[in-house]
Formats: sequence, structure tokens, C-alpha cells
Amino acid sequence: MRVHPIYILRLTGLLDGLSLLVLLSIAMPLKYMWGIDKAVTITGSIHGGIFCLYALAIFYSAIRVRWSLLWPAAAVLAAFVPFGNFYLDRKLKKAQDTYPLKPFNNALLVYGIVFFSFFDLFSQLPVMSTFAASVGASSFVIGFVIGLYSLANTFGNVISGMMTDKIGPSKPLLIGLILTSCALLLYHVVDQPYLLIIVRIIHGFVAGLIVPAAFTFSANTTVHEQQGRKVAFTGTFVGLAAIIGPAFSGIMASKTSVPFVFTCVAVIGFLLAILSVIFLRSTKIFTKEKRDTDVPSSALILNAGIIKAYGGAFLLMFSQGVIAYLLPLHVQSLGYDSKLSGTLLSTFGLIAVLLFVLPTNRIFDRVAPSKTMAIGIGFMGVSQLLLGQSTTTFALYCVLALYGIGFAFLFPSVNTMLIQATPEEFRGKAYGYLYAFFSLGVVVGSSLLGWLPFSIEEGFLFTGSLLLVFAAFIAMHKQRERLLNQQNNR
Repeated sequence: MRVHPIYILRLTGLLDGLSLLVLLSIAMPLKYMWGIDKAVTITGSIHGGIFCLYALAIFYSAIRVRWSLLWPAAAVLAAFVPFGNFYLDRKLKKAQDTYPLKPFNNALLVYGIVFFSFFDLFSQLPVMSTFAASVGASSFVIGFVIGLYSLANTFGNVISGMMTDKIGPSKPLLIGLILTSCALLLYHVVDQPYLLIIVRIIHGFVAGLIVPAAFTFSANTTVHEQQGRKVAFTGTFVGLAAIIGPAFSGIMASKTSVPFVFTCVAVIGFLLAILSVIFLRSTKIFTKEKRDTDVPSSALILNAGIIKAYGGAFLLMFSQGVIAYLLPLHVQSLGYDSKLSGTLLSTFGLIAVLLFVLPTNRIFDRVAPSKTMAIGIGFMGVSQLLLGQSTTTFALYCVLALYGIGFAFLFPSVNTMLIQATPEEFRGKAYGYLYAFFSLGVVVGSSLLGWLPFSIEEGFLFTGSLLLVFAAFIAMHKQRERLLNQQNNR
């Protein structure tokens, strides 16, 4: 029998109220009357941890119990009032048998797992280079360990896809969440460059197990007519991770340490693993059923839709790698503060999230994914061409907004095309290869532009031209398919 959400809320609320009283009535007098500062430091940390658990219990109750939102609001307010939790507990005890439970929406948990995976990735960006330097890494090793994560990711992606098709999303998803959280804790023992290289390989590999399994679960539990919209909405959580992750790690690392930042991310991973065991294991698609199919696995390689999806995925992250490498250099060469690079990337993320979450996401169910893919790559190609010519902050913001529109068109298109081109039996493997191409795109995009003898403007020109050529290829291929269909129908 499962524990009632209100009971969990009551239990954590009482602990929160008790820790608040200890902090106010014992720890603070010890500090301000007898000068024992550690009393507040220790008790405050304990109270903060309990409050985090209490906040999670409030959120869990809000999504599981059919009651007014005034209850969660009252629970939040009670946390800041001495004895407030104890008074609220009396009310909650009476309400526990009054309000019925709502079915848990598994999609929320899958969205949370997708957010965690990309939050883990984006939270590394502002701090990894400085952390590597702090343990004595050379400039070459710093660049190497940054790209090493994505390289190791590709192997995890492929293995996750194969496991998902054989045994279902359950085990690779749970193994990925648990091992990634453990790998994040390993940064505490890193004090030499060679240890950092080892940890980066482990972290990148196990983190690669999560995304293919999560997206396969989401795709196989979505109505066919709503797949494009569902993928677009999933992209919202990728965009949010891109916005929140760098800001969170940058601020927290400046006040604490980089290993502590990764510990916070690890805690989220462990919680999601526990929730997955509780809520997803009973879902039909979460466990693999034996299926007989006549579709050969080679169809994944020979399918034109699959090839276009992989190409779009590679170019999407190739472009991201170029942006990550060249944009800060371009901003610096123009004489602007380095913080401008961060706000520019946030602009791109915000525009993408808006297009994902607003009614504009319906376009991905009404327009063929090959068309939206060509549009997205075209927008991104034009923005790359314009970036090298932009010299004012206003122009840079406009171009990054255009890039965000292209990203918002391309990401759902790639995933929708993959879903439509693969049977469920091989969708895990297809997603494994797809996100392997994502990871390779980042590595190739940043390293190739660093290796080629291009100036900043030439680098943007090269990337923009490459994207526009691929967009034209997709558009012409679609036109050719349409003409062939018309001839066959005659």
C-alpha cells in the first residue's frame, strides 16, 4: 500500500516546524548570546535540507491530490511561521481522507528526467574549464576534458538504445540515473588532471544512458497525431535546462565549490530514480514485451527518414558547438564584456522555449517534419552568416533570437521524423544513434573550427553555408518525393 501524499506532507511539515523552532530558540541564542557561530551554521544547514524535502512534499501533494491550490499555498506560508506547521498538521489530518487522489501523470516524471539530463550537461559549461585549471590541467587538457564528456556520451547513447530495444526503457533509465548521480559525486575526489579525465569518461558514458530511454518511453506512450506537439513540449525542458543550468552552476560555484554544485545535481538524480521505481515500473511500456516483427534492423540504416534525422541532429549540435566556441571570442573581439555571451545564449534559449510551449507547437503536427526541418536549418544557417557581420549588441540579440527560432523548428522536427520512420521495436536503438550524433556534433563543431585556419567571421561563414546547403538538400529531396508520389498516383 502506497503512502498517502498528505501523510508525507504532514511528516515533512512537522520535521520542518521542529527544526525551525530549534534554529530560533536554541541555535540563534547560542550564536548571539554566547558567540557559538557553529550552532546556527549546523542547525541552519539541517533546517535547509529538511525544508527542501518539505518543498518537494508540497509539490508532490499539489499534483496528486484533488484539492484547492490554497492548501499548497498555506503549506508554504506555514514553513515561515513558528508553530505554523503544527497548526497546519491538525487541518491536514482531517483533510487526508476527504480529498481523492489524482492519477499520477507519468509524462511529468519523464519531462523531469529529460530536464535533469540536460541540466547536468548545461551546468558543466560555465565551471568545467575553471575547475580543470584549478586541479593543474594545461590548456590542452582543459579543452580535451570538455569535449571528452560528449565523446563518451556517444557510447552510452548507443548502448542505451540497444538495451532499450531488448529489455525496455526501465533498466537503462534507472541505471543511467543512479550511475550519473554517483559519477557526479566523484568530482569530490578529483585533485589531479588524470583523475579528472577518468571521471569525465565515466560521467559522460553513464549520462548517455538516460536520454535515449527517456525519449523512447515518451514516444511510445504518445498518440500518433500528437507526437510533433509532444516532442516540441519536451523541448521546452531542454530549453529550460539550457537557461537555468549555466546560471545555477555559475552562481553556486562562486559561493561554494564546483563539486558541491555537482552534488546538488546528483541529489536531483537520486530523487528521480526513486520516483521512477515507484511510478514508472507499473507502466506497460516501461517493461519490454516480447514482440514478433518482420522489420529488419537494417531498416534503420536504409531508411531515408532516419538518415535525414541523424543529419539534422548532427548539424543542430555542430552549430551549437560552433556557437559555444566562436561566440565568446567574437564578443570579446568587439570589446564587450564576457557576460554578454551568457545573456545572448539565454536569449536564444528563451525564444526557443516560447515557441515550444505556445500554441505555435501545433505546427509540428500539421506540417511535414521535413519541411519544418528545412526551415529550422535555414534559419540557423542565416543566423550563423549574420553573426560574423554583427557588431552591435542589438544586432547580436536579434541574430541569436533568429537562431532560437531555427533551433525551435529543428529540434522537434528531428525527433518527429525519427518517430515516424521507426517501428517501436527498434525505436530505442534509433534514439541511441540519434543522440550519439547529437554528442558527436558538439565535439566536431568546436574542434573542427579550432583546427581549421579560419578567422571568426570565416568560421561563421563556413558553418552558415554548410547549414544552408543541407537545408536546400532537404527541401529538394522533399520536392522530389512529392513529384514521385504524383507520378505514381497517375
